[in-house]
Amino acid sequence: MSIDRHYKVVFTAAEVSPFIKVGGLADVAGALPKALAAMGNEVRVVMPGYSGIGENVTTIMDFPVLMGERKETAIIREGKIEARLERGIKDVTVYFIDNYQYFRRENIYAYQDDAERFTFFCKALLELLPKINFQPDIVHCNDWHTGPIPFLIKEKYRDGFYKNTATIFTIHNLRYQGRFGKDILRFLEVGNEYFHPDRLEFYGDVSFMKAGILYSDIINTVSKRYTQEIKTPEFGEGMDGILRKRAADLYGIVNGINIHEFDPVTDPRIYKNYSADEPEDKKENKYALQREMGLPIIDIPVIGVVSRLVDQKGIDLILQAIDELMKLDIQLVILGAGDPYYEGALSDIKGRYPEKMGLFIGFNGILAQKIYAGADMFLMPSRFEPCGLGQLISMRYGTVPVVRATGGLADTVIDYNFETGNGSGFVFENYDAGAMINTLKRALKLYNEYPQRWHRLVKHIMKLDFSWYKAGSEYIELYEEAISRKKDFIRIA
Repeated sequence: MSIDRHYKVVFTAAEVSPFIKVGGLADVAGALPKALAAMGNEVRVVMPGYSGIGENVTTIMDFPVLMGERKETAIIREGKIEARLERGIKDVTVYFIDNYQYFRRENIYAYQDDAERFTFFCKALLELLPKINFQPDIVHCNDWHTGPIPFLIKEKYRDGFYKNTATIFTIHNLRYQGRFGKDILRFLEVGNEYFHPDRLEFYGDVSFMKAGILYSDIINTVSKRYTQEIKTPEFGEGMDGILRKRAADLYGIVNGINIHEFDPVTDPRIYKNYSADEPEDKKENKYALQREMGLPIIDIPVIGVVSRLVDQKGIDLILQAIDELMKLDIQLVILGAGDPYYEGALSDIKGRYPEKMGLFIGFNGILAQKIYAGADMFLMPSRFEPCGLGQLISMRYGTVPVVRATGGLADTVIDYNFETGNGSGFVFENYDAGAMINTLKRALKLYNEYPQRWHRLVKHIMKLDFSWYKAGSEYIELYEEAISRKKDFIRIA
């Protein structure tokens, strides 16, 4: 894909694949910069330097960062990720901001001093860029961990090195907001006047998410539907009023997937490779999955679930419907971890239906790929879903998604029409176990009674374009808009 406009972009996130991954944010942060670089943009990725980053990094400098009344040392290390081009490979530079007190820990999140940790990270990033002489057109921030960056650029750096730098703030999940006590203001080096509802104060706390929303030049979410949903009280997590005020600056771009990593033709993690033109070997993956999960090896529909086991993901609907679901001529394979209640309940169900259900509690990336390839259908009954990657990956592997119409699921899966044969999956609207069961029955009807039409549907979804290059071109348009608005802000400021 050829893009005429090229920009200098700093892309920053708390987690970036393949270095550190907790959730889908890491997949986005590891893939989108590569797509942008492949389009000709000059991209730098900046992330915290956690323990376990790996050995292929080089220490390039260190410098002090003021944190309240003391100084903390930012140790800068450099690595790379590879972006595939039409001809050859291009390296994307990654900078790791390390500090032994803040980032050399067992876990990534959920520490009492997270506010201080990520404030340090944001301040160190803004001190780093002048030192490496990389003056960006865009700083692309992601989720609450990077929310202070647009705030600091507007309030602390507006007349210097960053005078012409625009910011974009991407909301991956509004539920996680980075809310902390008022004391964090001193680490941001601002006074109590910023503890105000029109600024950083949010129901008695300082909100890093709010900082990103209020002070960035452009806000976007990871699907068009989610952009509309978060402006409502139901999905707005208390910030719907703020988002409605900034509605003119709020956009939605559906995430992509790494089509080189998720390719059934070459994927070494699945049992047997296959293609959209010849998907017959997909069935061999089903039989191998049944064998690995201890299920009878028979040619019946296998429904796969790869998910965090939390209320957002609709696990309660599966529990409510499980007895009726198990009466159907299907097998259910679930991989996930999360809420101990859901883990225990699913383990109990596995004990009751050992020949109908396969279960793996925990995270297993290789088994996840085997489920994407081996299942016939992929179930995502989410309560809300900003974008979702599971449905995109499942379609890439010819596994038909059955989803609830929310967020990115609504944007990416078109309900199958039995009369026209159009569609890319099966969709239900209401958050209801009965609606989910009825939709699964529609999918099973197509599978069992119209095998040729099912075969055409499988081939169709495998050829859909959910690559990051498509999403990347939309981000280029958004960068141009952010730069334009930054210039307007400077003129009226």
